[in-house]
Amino acid sequence: MPPYQNLKFKNRFIDLGPEFYQEKQPDPVTDPYLVDYSPSVGALIDLPSEGGSDFLEKFSGNQPMEGARPLAMAYGGHQFGSYNPRLGDGRGLLLGEVLNKENISWDVHLKGAGPTRFARGFDGRATLQSSIREHLGSEALSGLGIPSTRSLAVIGIRELIYRKKPELAAILVRIADSHIRFGSFEYFHKTNQPKNVERLAEFAIQNHHKDLWNEPERYRIFFRRVLTLTAKLIAKWQAVGFVHGVMNTDNMTITGTTFDYGPYGFIDQFNPSYTPNSSDTHGRYAYQQQPEIGFWNLNKLAETLIPLVGSDQLQEEIKQYQPIFNGFYREEMGRKLGISILDEDFSQLTQEMFQLLINHHVDYSNFFRLLANYPDKIEKLQFDVGMHSWLENYLKLCEREGTNHKERKKKMDAVNPKFILRTHLVQNALEKSLKDSDFSEVKRLRVLMEDPFKDKPELFQEYDIDSDLYSQATPKEFLGRQTSCSA
Repeated sequence: MPPYQNLKFKNRFIDLGPEFYQEKQPDPVTDPYLVDYSPSVGALIDLPSEGGSDFLEKFSGNQPMEGARPLAMAYGGHQFGSYNPRLGDGRGLLLGEVLNKENISWDVHLKGAGPTRFARGFDGRATLQSSIREHLGSEALSGLGIPSTRSLAVIGIRELIYRKKPELAAILVRIADSHIRFGSFEYFHKTNQPKNVERLAEFAIQNHHKDLWNEPERYRIFFRRVLTLTAKLIAKWQAVGFVHGVMNTDNMTITGTTFDYGPYGFIDQFNPSYTPNSSDTHGRYAYQQQPEIGFWNLNKLAETLIPLVGSDQLQEEIKQYQPIFNGFYREEMGRKLGISILDEDFSQLTQEMFQLLINHHVDYSNFFRLLANYPDKIEKLQFDVGMHSWLENYLKLCEREGTNHKERKKKMDAVNPKFILRTHLVQNALEKSLKDSDFSEVKRLRVLMEDPFKDKPELFQEYDIDSDLYSQATPKEFLGRQTSCSA
């Protein structure tokens, strides 16, 4: 019996009622083919290490999945600061939740499975290009230890869809701990359905924060937890140099996971104003703005919970965001620098560091890998007198830690990636995929990003990965490259 028939589906969200979704089967496709499959993600729901023909038929929507109740979720959301009431899963379907052998539930979602009533006249499909980008982006962040949705597979569809030009289509099979967004609450709040806001909050607590269920102030504590998870997530983004690009409230989840990969990017030469989104002409979602936008989005979520918690109480909670974020970010930067005494001297050191990175257009990720070798190898860090002075101060702070250079390097290399999903690497994989139907580079990058902190000679030989090539700084012509939301 194929393992797909053994998947233990739960369909808890469907019990909330039709106000929360549209129940719909995926639209069938012609001759689906596999672009890439992630065995590590398959293991989360007890699937085999490879996706065969049965997998393609089941997860493309051609054959019903036993036990699944596919549905398109209703939600609204603030997009670039303006509320849009007509969102919802226009092209996505939640098949249901799969309970694995460890009793952990995972949402299984198809992105690009055909139009729903939320499609607003669009075709309900996803482009192959955007599906590959999300596939690689989600696996790269997971490899960095950052909470994220996961990508089980990209399934190609042999049909053209039209954006600005004809595009190849695909379905992304997404795995997530939850698909409940800030915008899910906003949808019912903005349509004056307070009872459904309460029902959604109860569902979220019972199924995703169950330990809060018997707390007298469970709604307040629920918001506090979402705030804390959000602050922690964004602190991790900032530390690693990840820019989401579209931090709309419909792209923020109650579990603090990175959700929906559109025009994302990683900082190359350090530039706080960088946004990877070509539509973001005012820099609303630039790297330096992300912590503030997290705060803004949490305020919008708080508005929906006022009848359950109270305005004054929520204001008390929201005031804690900045110190909580600062604490998490400080710890992240301490780990990156190999320093655990996070005092005023440390704060001064990091402030001076960021200014030097800006002044010298330093590659953000490679800087920390090089710094881990200091003082043994310093030639690539000697930019000018300012950098030399900073390195001396850095060494003083390291020496007071009481750890030797070898121990510090080991700690730093464990948190500072050698390999980052750089724009030119993604572009190379896309060009091979779109022009030649060669998906080898997609697989190569996915394998490399599963553990981006060290070389793995045997694995690299198997997948023909040149360590030096994949760890080099981004070529000049790709610096600051942007992508549109529809790409």
